[in-house]
Amino acid sequence: MTVDTDAAVRAAWLYYVEGLTQEMIAQSMQISRAKVIRLLASARESGVVRIRIDAKGTPELALERNLMRVFGLKEAVVAPSPVDPAAVDAIVGEAAGAYMTAQVRDGMAIGVGWGQTLSMSLKAIGTQSHERLSVISLLGGMTHSRAINPSAVARRMADAFGAECYQLTAPVFVANEAMRDALWAEPGLRELRDRARSVDLALVSVGDLSESATVFRERLLPRSALASLRNAGAVGDVLCQFVDRDGCVVDHPVSGRVLAFGLDDLRRLPRVVIAAGGARKAVAIRAALKATHASVLITDEAAARALLEAA
Repeated sequence: MTVDTDAAVRAAWLYYVEGLTQEMIAQSMQISRAKVIRLLASARESGVVRIRIDAKGTPELALERNLMRVFGLKEAVVAPSPVDPAAVDAIVGEAAGAYMTAQVRDGMAIGVGWGQTLSMSLKAIGTQSHERLSVISLLGGMTHSRAINPSAVARRMADAFGAECYQLTAPVFVANEAMRDALWAEPGLRELRDRARSVDLALVSVGDLSESATVFRERLLPRSALASLRNAGAVGDVLCQFVDRDGCVVDHPVSGRVLAFGLDDLRRLPRVVIAAGGARKAVAIRAALKATHASVLITDEAAARALLEAA
């Protein structure tokens, strides 16, 4: 169903700025209250309305301090966990978008991963204007284009910040290791990898080893690969590179087929930011912290508590 953008903006203004009730808006706009609800929902989903709460409760602040102490982080951002666990990507994405908005400066180079959380972060960024800014995708793409596609996430982030965009124009998973090496030997892709090695900040997410993980849900890898990856010791992935509990890339055929910025190179960057949440991802997040030497973690309460309990 198509929603009138102008009507959504007007309804949002009346509700959030002028403080009218939904019933009063319905009367003012001469529409039903049900349509007002739909317009307000559309305004939130499209990014017309972005809610920012400049305050944190004591529990979140305590979790942030403990995460920094236990995992040696320079920064930690803990968002309240949603009532519906399915909304955790949106909650953590919102926090990641707010973090990026505050951190990005003219002249920076930003490396970016992919996935639902990073896609959701773009709603919080909105539209800004920066000079001499570049966004580099850190992994190959999907042939089926969607909002979570690495190339789409990088393109949308570049558009949001008014930046140049550099994309790794090849599939994230290729047939074999020989093909991967041949593609990296291409001058254009080799130049892109060199450019990625000099980024100021990299924003990545984490996948766990479950059927609902994006890499399996989007059929980049068959679900039948789950068992062999678990047997190899994998607990999750960063940039589609599967790692064990110690953060080491696992010995598995898939590891030679990934066209992505290497975790060894990622560890050398000045600032790596991990954005991922949900208690079920705690083991994967901990492994990702070790794999990337990330200095910043953006997560939710449930994942933060699970991380600290496991530690």
